[in-house]
Amino acid sequence: MKQRMLLVSALTAALFALPAIAQIKVAAHGPMTGQYAAFGEQLKRGAEMAVADINAKGGVTGKKLELVIGDDACDPKQAVAIANKAVSDKVVFINGHFCSGSSIPASKVYAEAGVLQITPASTNPKFTDERPGAGVFRVVGRDDAQGLFAGTWIAKNFKGKQVAIIHDKSAYGKGVADETQKAMNKAGLKETMYEAYTAGEKDYAALVSKMKAGGIDAVYLGGYHTEGGLILRQMREQGLKAQFIGPDSLVTDEFWKITGDAGEGVLMTFGPDPRKNPNAKDAVAKFKAKNYDPEGYTLYTYAAMQVWAEAANAAKSTDMKKVVEVMGKTKFKTVVGDIVFDKKGDVLGAEYIWYVFSKGKYAEK
Repeated sequence: MKQRMLLVSALTAALFALPAIAQIKVAAHGPMTGQYAAFGEQLKRGAEMAVADINAKGGVTGKKLELVIGDDACDPKQAVAIANKAVSDKVVFINGHFCSGSSIPASKVYAEAGVLQITPASTNPKFTDERPGAGVFRVVGRDDAQGLFAGTWIAKNFKGKQVAIIHDKSAYGKGVADETQKAMNKAGLKETMYEAYTAGEKDYAALVSKMKAGGIDAVYLGGYHTEGGLILRQMREQGLKAQFIGPDSLVTDEFWKITGDAGEGVLMTFGPDPRKNPNAKDAVAKFKAKNYDPEGYTLYTYAAMQVWAEAANAAKSTDMKKVVEVMGKTKFKTVVGDIVFDKKGDVLGAEYIWYVFSKGKYAEK
């Protein structure tokens, strides 16, 4: 009996002495809480599905991925805090952030620590134009391309009309508003109003009254869907029927939940719907089987994870320098289409199209 107990004890000790199965930590960072949490949910869902699919195929360099979710609430200081935590936790890849105002300061932390970052959503040109290191990439277009597309169209379609450009003072909102203004002016149309508003407020009556007094025919929003929805609703309540136009930040069904019928006919710019890409067919089916519509940046987040995993497997390493070397010379087949990066870390050939909101949904125009 004593010998049996000793044997069991020895076996138990041996089991506990076995090394834990090695895993690679990757993270998805974005606004998981706060007024932009709808976009954080897109990033979280996209990263979770991608990690599950990558692990099902053997993982990366023979190891399974462990996903860490970081909440920055689209706040620059919080973004830097979770960036530092990710570094201390030995996360090797960051899929994020969402807001440009978070991605830009956080990128400095990752660059210094040698952690690779791919944002699926941040569009401010400064993110890559002023990149702090070689490991900074994005899988979406830039605001100078988005602004050129929108501004040129507005100048053509509202020639001789009164146009207001408004923005929320954020890196993203002001950035895309300025790019649109620049393109619109170059195409021959000068804005009637250029106004900043404060994000997080509920009453925009003064701004709306000013636009109404100015006889505004079209309003271009540089900001997010939360404030944009409130401004639009208050415009309609005051009888201002101006065409409302926005950028990719309106790409969420939550926008209509804020506007109600006031959202009818709203125009916005975004890339071709990735849910319609043939490469996304299987992933979209999996999301829908879980009763989730992979709208907005969900599939871009999935694609960012695909890119990193493929590059790391090709490099046979998660070392940033080795992975970056592969990324600079590879065409990646992803759920949003083929991705090739330029020397800045931007995706080549990004394009924008028009979408329109109608009856609670948005669709390509």
